[in-house]
Amino acid sequence: MNGRRPRRLLSIGHSYCVGLNRRLVNEMAKAGGGDWEICAVAPQRFYGDLGWIETRELTDELFPLKKIATFLSRHAHIFLYGPELRVVMRESWDAIHCWEEPYVFAGGQVALFTPSGVPLVFWTGQNIAKRYPPPFSNIESYCIERCAGWMARGRTGEATLLTRGYDRRPHEVVPLGVDVEAFHPDACARNSIHAKLGWLVAGPPVIGFLGRFVEEKGLNLLTRVLDDLQSGWRGLFVGGGPLEKQLRRWAARHGDRVRVVSGVSHDRVPHYLNAMDLLCAPSQTVSNWKEIFGRMLIEAFACGVPVIASDSGEIPNIVGDAAVVVGERDRSGWVREISRLMENHAARRELSEQGLERARSRYGWPVVARQHLAFLERVMQS
Repeated sequence: MNGRRPRRLLSIGHSYCVGLNRRLVNEMAKAGGGDWEICAVAPQRFYGDLGWIETRELTDELFPLKKIATFLSRHAHIFLYGPELRVVMRESWDAIHCWEEPYVFAGGQVALFTPSGVPLVFWTGQNIAKRYPPPFSNIESYCIERCAGWMARGRTGEATLLTRGYDRRPHEVVPLGVDVEAFHPDACARNSIHAKLGWLVAGPPVIGFLGRFVEEKGLNLLTRVLDDLQSGWRGLFVGGGPLEKQLRRWAARHGDRVRVVSGVSHDRVPHYLNAMDLLCAPSQTVSNWKEIFGRMLIEAFACGVPVIASDSGEIPNIVGDAAVVVGERDRSGWVREISRLMENHAARRELSEQGLERARSRYGWPVVARQHLAFLERVMQS
């Protein structure tokens, strides 16, 4: 501590309603040692992809967690924290860290409540130069002026924001992280999920998909590619969304070799990833979206699952040389590369090892947490 008092950091984010996401705060508390005192703000409950999430403390957390009511959480752009947020933010803080977008109501609320003279840093996932209508455009302008710096979750996001006025503030690229203790290779989990699905472990390779069942995630491409494969395969689709009925109709044509599983909580995702021999992430760029990050990529890496992914958005930067990247609309290329990996166990094993190393060295929460603290230090000293 060098004789000085610990600096006090308040980290705010609706994502903290999920315990695994609070590993960021926990690892910042570890990395900060006696130099930082860190507190997190999370919603008491929040409406997520699978319904209402009740925020629950974990026994091993090294920081105080303040749970605050939220309103309109079914609508990500306009949800707000309750008045208790202002009370918490009036306490003595040396910096505010905000895991909310700087153009949504909650991000503007945090900027408005941040005391004068306290550095505010946003962590944003934007990667398309959108023209937001009022009041969102007004909120974004206010947040840019009010913040002391910002972090982008990827290179494409950084490049996009630098053209939209964000260049006036210090910035850094800091990716999402993965809990490498929860996400790890697990043969027992693999066997358990296969048994639950009614599959023999020794059957054909399992081609997996994890994420939202929406067009932009490439489900239509992937199902057509699987129809084109000549060798034996099994398909495991884990997620949920508007294309679920369509996906289940397609799966029914393939009988027992395809399983569609919805309603899987985040803490159960590692079990299903371990049941896969290959994760496919065929994200498709559309007019108002391209892959922002692709958390499923680093979660698969951490579980030792080989990955084949499209070149949409940030994906090539995320995977580097630890995955096979195919053009997002190159159907024949997808057929060729999936077939090659299914038939080549050594190639899959090599990708598995490369992915594990990349997850642990670049995306483990301890690594990402140190990057957050380093940037906060930089901002506070500027």
